[in-house]
Amino acid sequence: MNFSEVFKLSSLLCKFSPDGKYLVSGRGAWAEGGPSAGRRLSLPGGGDPGSGERGGRWARMEGARGSAGVGPGQASCVQYRLVVRDANTLQIRQLYTCLDQIQHIEWSADSLFILCALYKRGLVQVWSLEQPEWHCKIDEGSAGLVASCWSPDGRHILNTTEFHLRITVWSLCTKSVSYIKYPKACQQGITFTRDGRYLALAERRDCKDYVSILVCSDWQLLRHFDTDTQDLAGIEWAPNGCVLAAWDSCLEYKILLYSLDGRLLSTFCAYEWSLGIKSVAWSPSSQFLAVGSYDGKVRILNHVTWKMITEFGHPATINNPKIVVYKEAEKSPPLVLGRLAFPPPRAAAGPLSSTESKYEVASVPVSLQTLKPAPDRANPRIGVGALAFSPDSCFLATRSDSVPTAVWIWDIQKLRLLAALEQLSAVRCFQWDPRHARLAICTGGSKVYLWSPAGCVSVQVPGEGDFQVLSLCWHLSGDSLALLSKDHFCLCFLETEQGVGTAFGQRGDHT
Repeated sequence: MNFSEVFKLSSLLCKFSPDGKYLVSGRGAWAEGGPSAGRRLSLPGGGDPGSGERGGRWARMEGARGSAGVGPGQASCVQYRLVVRDANTLQIRQLYTCLDQIQHIEWSADSLFILCALYKRGLVQVWSLEQPEWHCKIDEGSAGLVASCWSPDGRHILNTTEFHLRITVWSLCTKSVSYIKYPKACQQGITFTRDGRYLALAERRDCKDYVSILVCSDWQLLRHFDTDTQDLAGIEWAPNGCVLAAWDSCLEYKILLYSLDGRLLSTFCAYEWSLGIKSVAWSPSSQFLAVGSYDGKVRILNHVTWKMITEFGHPATINNPKIVVYKEAEKSPPLVLGRLAFPPPRAAAGPLSSTESKYEVASVPVSLQTLKPAPDRANPRIGVGALAFSPDSCFLATRSDSVPTAVWIWDIQKLRLLAALEQLSAVRCFQWDPRHARLAICTGGSKVYLWSPAGCVSVQVPGEGDFQVLSLCWHLSGDSLALLSKDHFCLCFLETEQGVGTAFGQRGDHT
């Protein structure tokens, strides 16, 4: 494994472009002056949104590069930069300056534009990679902004106003504006089909839940139907775009499957009078739907009858000898007399995450560390809080919030537990390699963990100080992995059949 040098980062904002050529990250910087003035094309404001007018909102196409300009009498202000790098060499390709702190970034599907959401100001800024002088700014005005995302065509932006009063659809080509009323404030209220043709939207009107299906080409309503839910919590299309899953809040266990034309295909309820669904995930093949519950079990539904074919539990003790249990163990370096310092250096005095570790295969029975939930607090730490299928749909990775240090790997072909990984710290994030059956895990320490059917490995992130990996994301090819800490990020290049990925300014070679 090769590691790049460390680069500055803010708010864990770092994403690869969909085509895999670029890596974008956000970081704060000090600059003098304010935003430069440029050629502006403003849409008229005022009027009622229902009359087709802009309702106090406008879009500006600016002829400035977004760099800070210095004017007489202007005071210092904080500017925030967006850095676009080459994904292979990590050289800077573009540098943009936004008007305020960036709280969300998103690539367009064709990797030509970057959306930056500034929720505190109610602003969205859009940058072009092909034409750096082109700049779009969308101001939602007094309505505010709580969410922003691209449409699948990469030419429309969907902004959700405060209190979820409505969704505004902005066109970058025609500068036209469309409105979608009654969006529901829920866990996952907007979902697009994989081919980008349809949008499903969760709605709440007249104290009842609805789902609207719209055509993304002209934003016309295709289907509108009510859902048999008390409090709709989320919706998600199957990867093939043929079935829409909708599930109720945690107070009632209910998941409903709808066809594209709004017909109810099936309803599944595992139990009643207890906390219900906590997480949902489709397999990439659309053949399975995994439903994680507060009772600590994952139930797998099949795509033929939409009935449960099996359920996976997360017991505190593993007794089956066919299950491989990997336990992370500390591998402290030997102490050398005469080289000890008091007080110890900052790196040595830090948490145990800075020490090296390795995996050991434990002998069954194995007892895992469990947490006892606090009965007097909301959102108890119980149930299956995270689950994800491998890209070939052969494996399922899960994490039970009552066993926060363990990751469970299930064999979907044999419908059994294949392996369990017990870490020294609570698991913060895990993500599958988009091309291979390989899982990356981070726990907030200075190591990254990789599992594959061949085994697993603990890798120390090199460098001075303690690089705490809080999140991670894979490159499209699966050849590299971005490791994100609070203020920095680096790239981890994995070995491939063609060789080892390279980058300028590599810091080390570790296996």
